[in-house]
Amino acid sequence: MASVNSLASTLQQQLADALTAALPDAGTADPLLRRSDRADFQANGILALAKRLKGNPRELASQVTAALPAGGLIKEIEVSGPGFLNVTLADRAIIETLAARAADDEGRLGVPYDSAAGTTVIDYAQPNVAKEMHVGHLRSAVIGDAMVQILEFTGESVVRRHHIGDWGTQFGMLIQYLIEHPGELTHEGDGGEADGEAAMSSLNRLYKASRALFDSDEEFKARSRDRVVALQAGDEETLSLWQRFVDESKIYFYSVFNKLDMEIRDADIVGESGYNDMLEETCRILEESGVAVRSEGALCVFFDDVKGPDGNPTPLIVKKSNGGYGYAATDLSAIRDRVQNLKANTLLYVVDARQALHFKMVFETARRAGWLNEDVKAVQLAFGTVLGKDGKPFKTREGETVRLADLLDEAIDRASAVVREKAKDLTEDEITERATQVGIGAVKYADLSTSAARDYKFDLDQMVSLTGDTSVYIQYAHARSRSIKRKAGELESRPHPELELAPAERALALHLDQFAEVVAEVAAAYEPHKLASYLYQLSSLFTTFYDQCPVLKPEVPGDVAENRLFLSDLTARTLHQGMELLGIRTPERL
Repeated sequence: MASVNSLASTLQQQLADALTAALPDAGTADPLLRRSDRADFQANGILALAKRLKGNPRELASQVTAALPAGGLIKEIEVSGPGFLNVTLADRAIIETLAARAADDEGRLGVPYDSAAGTTVIDYAQPNVAKEMHVGHLRSAVIGDAMVQILEFTGESVVRRHHIGDWGTQFGMLIQYLIEHPGELTHEGDGGEADGEAAMSSLNRLYKASRALFDSDEEFKARSRDRVVALQAGDEETLSLWQRFVDESKIYFYSVFNKLDMEIRDADIVGESGYNDMLEETCRILEESGVAVRSEGALCVFFDDVKGPDGNPTPLIVKKSNGGYGYAATDLSAIRDRVQNLKANTLLYVVDARQALHFKMVFETARRAGWLNEDVKAVQLAFGTVLGKDGKPFKTREGETVRLADLLDEAIDRASAVVREKAKDLTEDEITERATQVGIGAVKYADLSTSAARDYKFDLDQMVSLTGDTSVYIQYAHARSRSIKRKAGELESRPHPELELAPAERALALHLDQFAEVVAEVAAAYEPHKLASYLYQLSSLFTTFYDQCPVLKPEVPGDVAENRLFLSDLTARTLHQGMELLGIRTPERL
């Protein structure tokens, strides 16, 4: 089914046509339409137009009003103040538009699918091999996963990339220790949460023991450094042991991502090691093209606007003076691969804001090399820090970084208490299932409802609250709507355009109409917090509708009840779809 234009876009077009018809000298003009608390919409564009045409804005506004088609979309239009147009839509047009949206058999709720959209590679959820995931890994995973869902829903071809830290000097230490203590990495498993914990416990134990030896034994330190050389040279035994660390870490990663209700596939994991074979060629291309130059033995790229505290230029080091490769070489090789082999139009990096300077220099280098251009762009979706209630970086009471798995377990425990308190007819298994959906949803929503660039406070008590801007509030609104449907029995959910709408019905209906435009805006600007805000507002409007517009009371006429059930059902569908795009479950019962 073709997408249905929103009420706002239809009105925008009618006003633009009326401006052209009434004021031909104005050329193409924007009515500057926005929502208003004085009417449904207000158009402010005539004020700027009148200045340009040297006319009286109220008189011009009256001419535009006269040029609008009678009946149909607009119920009432008035010229207000110095020349604003206040527009009230016809109730019939509102319900007919929503009815067309609801009738879409593909269930897209008016969101168009652009099959000709490009290819975006999203780099997100980047844990490190042989290291525990902590609270700092949360935002990249959650924000990245939401953008995957949103972009795929709008038609973008999305390639997921998890650029895990699986290379570098620490592996020489770990592998050398394992060679000298072959019984230390004992865990053998097949996945699952308990298995993931066992895998990380084994890796942690080995890491601590190898680090202690590395710091205290100069001969072991020398052997470890030799092992790094063997790893980089592709020595078979060394690579085999390195692969054991990677495989063991993946068991752990998958257990944490599974708890986060995120799908991570093997094919999507292309870590730092995946670009090793490209590094030398990347450096050669940069040097031969003059993009990078030798400086004190290192291969560097310089920038006029990047200087250190001493005022001297701070370069991007692509290859170190000792022949080793920096992160820049890997990141630039990844760009080459994603553009040339994956044919990406957009590279989206969901990475901590503190790496902004590094990526600014990497992207500029790639532009100078011709890998990024007018047809291919790279964007850092930079995110802020997770803070504790005290406004400082989130730590345990002992000052340690918070383990991500522990944080998620605590969220589920808190949610379990909330669900148990509200549960009336749920079994113990259902309570457990809902608690997981509510707890994980609470953590994700708290992250996604904040603009990515901002820091936010991690407060579980607030996150699992049934009041305020929380996922639980939205999940509860969805469950309440589903409850109305179950209790409705044989009452049909049917739109009645001929009815006059109550204020709470109109407010809910007009907000439902904005769903497609919000999704498009979020996809274009990579701002999932705007979708979260939309869903919270929708839940608030539904709560008012629920209180003021009864559906199933005996005194409510049949056609009114059917129309209200239609609005309730469409709300549930919109909440479900919107939350799904954010990676959050919406239980049928709470």
